[in-house]
Amino acid sequence: MNPTLVAVVLSLFSAVAYAAAAVAQERLAARSAGSGTLRLLAEGAWWWSVTLNASAALLHVAALKYGTLTLVQPLGALTLVAAVPLGARVAGRRVSAVEWRGTALTLTGLAALLVTASGAAPDEVLSLPQALAVAGTTAAVIGALARGARPGLRHATAAGFASGVASALTQTVTVAATDRSDSPLSAQVAVVALLVAAFAAGGLLLSQTAYQGGLGAPLAVVTLANPLAAAAIGLSLLGERLQGGAAGLLLALAGASVAAWGVVTLSRSAPEPAATGDAHLDGPADDDHPVAAVLALGPNGAAYEPSLVPRQTDSGHLTSL
Repeated sequence: MNPTLVAVVLSLFSAVAYAAAAVAQERLAARSAGSGTLRLLAEGAWWWSVTLNASAALLHVAALKYGTLTLVQPLGALTLVAAVPLGARVAGRRVSAVEWRGTALTLTGLAALLVTASGAAPDEVLSLPQALAVAGTTAAVIGALARGARPGLRHATAAGFASGVASALTQTVTVAATDRSDSPLSAQVAVVALLVAAFAAGGLLLSQTAYQGGLGAPLAVVTLANPLAAAAIGLSLLGERLQGGAAGLLLALAGASVAAWGVVTLSRSAPEPAATGDAHLDGPADDDHPVAAVLALGPNGAAYEPSLVPRQTDSGHLTSL
């Protein structure tokens, strides 16, 4: 089977699993507000969301085995796309026109990227010196961006870079560990796996910090910075190339711009309440943004959302840029 097709299908299933987990976490957090974290351990819904998160992560790792970083990482935006109808259905409302527009823009841009980023399954990996150099450079950039305790878009950018680098290093671990010409427990695999864990955890903590200042803009920045960092590593160190020469490059840039526009639209869209006379009796969960927890996918990530997402007035935006 075509490796590009396999990578796209796995990325699609991963995005749907992440979105379902995020929506479940958001609803559970709204119902359990103030009840404490330990009580969540007794909730079957919480364990179901953890299972979805783990399954999504495994699917993402598998996709990195068959697809390049420039292909797989941008497809992560499909999580936002999948979360919109799932969140709307759970909240008992219709998808708004703004959300449909953001979805259409994101899918159109990703389709253009899919044409130019398709290629053979990855076979090159970062050497240990390269992995250490990438880790050191990224850590320095993250340190500069995250300086200062006040949350902001700098923390969101740092979170996106950390997550993107974690995925790039994950691909090295996956490809190297499944290469039958070498031991899956080599020193390279072990060291890079530790770096993956460090950057993945750092990305989660940085994103949580960024969301303290509001969700919309940080959500978009994290979503866009992640594939940017991964693609930079793939194109500069792993020999990845865009298809179609100069025309392909222009198409990729156009697709990335349109997809970014769609991501920003989805991140800033404010859903309308369910059109029923008793909608206000359903509790705050029905008014929450359907992608509120999409990028805070740790088991406890969604528990912070009720205090992070400001209530809507008439501005139509979650945050102001």
